[in-house]
Amino acid sequence: MADPRNAPDNPTLDPEDMLAAVLKNTRHSVIALVDFHPYIGNPRIVRFLKEIAQNYEVNGNTLVLLSHAMEIPTELKSLCARYALTLPDEHKLRQLVLDEARIWSLKHKQKLKADKEALELLIQNLRGLTLSDATRLVRNAINNDDAITHSDIPAVQAAKVQLVGKEGMLSFEHETAGFADLGGLTRLKDWLQRRKQPFLAASGQPGRDVPKGMLLLGVQGCGKSLAAKCVAGVWGVPLLRMDFAALYNKYIGETEKNMREALKAAQVLAPCVLWVDEIEKAIAGNGDDTGTSRRVLGTLLTWMAENSAPVFIVATANDVQSLPPELLRKGRLDEIFFVDLPDAATRRDILALHLRKRAMPVEISTWMPSSRRATATPARNWSRPWYPHATPPTATSNRSVPRRCWWSYNRPG
Repeated sequence: MADPRNAPDNPTLDPEDMLAAVLKNTRHSVIALVDFHPYIGNPRIVRFLKEIAQNYEVNGNTLVLLSHAMEIPTELKSLCARYALTLPDEHKLRQLVLDEARIWSLKHKQKLKADKEALELLIQNLRGLTLSDATRLVRNAINNDDAITHSDIPAVQAAKVQLVGKEGMLSFEHETAGFADLGGLTRLKDWLQRRKQPFLAASGQPGRDVPKGMLLLGVQGCGKSLAAKCVAGVWGVPLLRMDFAALYNKYIGETEKNMREALKAAQVLAPCVLWVDEIEKAIAGNGDDTGTSRRVLGTLLTWMAENSAPVFIVATANDVQSLPPELLRKGRLDEIFFVDLPDAATRRDILALHLRKRAMPVEISTWMPSSRRATATPARNWSRPWYPHATPPTATSNRSVPRRCWWSYNRPG
């Protein structure tokens, strides 16, 4: 600790004068510089910090820089040690929720109502937050309805995204869905249902294999985006949508940096579903972007190989020929699903969804079209009337549909 006798006679608020006084007058002290990061870019201040560190054997002074973010200049990296406080683990978060529930019970003289499954989801969604932030979210969840229920989870998830501060690159999708909102795709539903428990269990047990993600490839309007929302809704985790338009920057290297920050934020928000819509438009590249798309792809592939956090990627694509082969190889993602044009049974399920939604007691058989050329329009995205004998525009204008079907049925593996 600093010796009070070494304190300067004339305290100053100027950082340069303060560091000069420390260098000249202070001995064998620990000097804490709180929120000092705005001054690190000043060359004179960097020079003072370097001299104080280099004179440690003579003066015995130690500088402690405290900040939420600190970019250490190159000339100081060899003279300092970086230490980051660890975030609370699941055990501490669980104890925090129980303590807040006990405080509420003592205050209101009654036991707090809590759903067991909602309690576990709340604890999972607090991962990646500091104790102070987690405490604030738990108190809000309890005081909003004097209970811990499933209705508290979406608000906690949205607040968590705002706290991470990457709203521009990662947007929180408030509207999710369930399997009941999705017609057809029975194999996909079964595949996801089998991986729900392993994914959620791995979030609190480091070292376990975590489901990585999947690629949904197919025709526009057949339910790929709705399927991505169903993953988050059924698994009960936040749905984050990556906006590549916000990631790209005109300066070389900034786009890759934004990509790394967005992926790091997704790890903080884990467990979650990371939705990358129309991924081929972001990473395909056309030869006119100075290699940015290739570097972004390399950053994404490296993260996918090294990531151990429960972040499940759901990528959608319309054109398989635009996707790089290194993304499609086995092991990069858990599975690739081709979302084909719906058959008669699937069209019947989709139409039944719309009829139930609108409380229309109409016989499905009288509404079914005779042609197979109809798109599987998602129930939540049906925005205009659909006539049974009208030819869907997607089936007539998209000449690449047969080629995509051939690739799906004839690809190796």
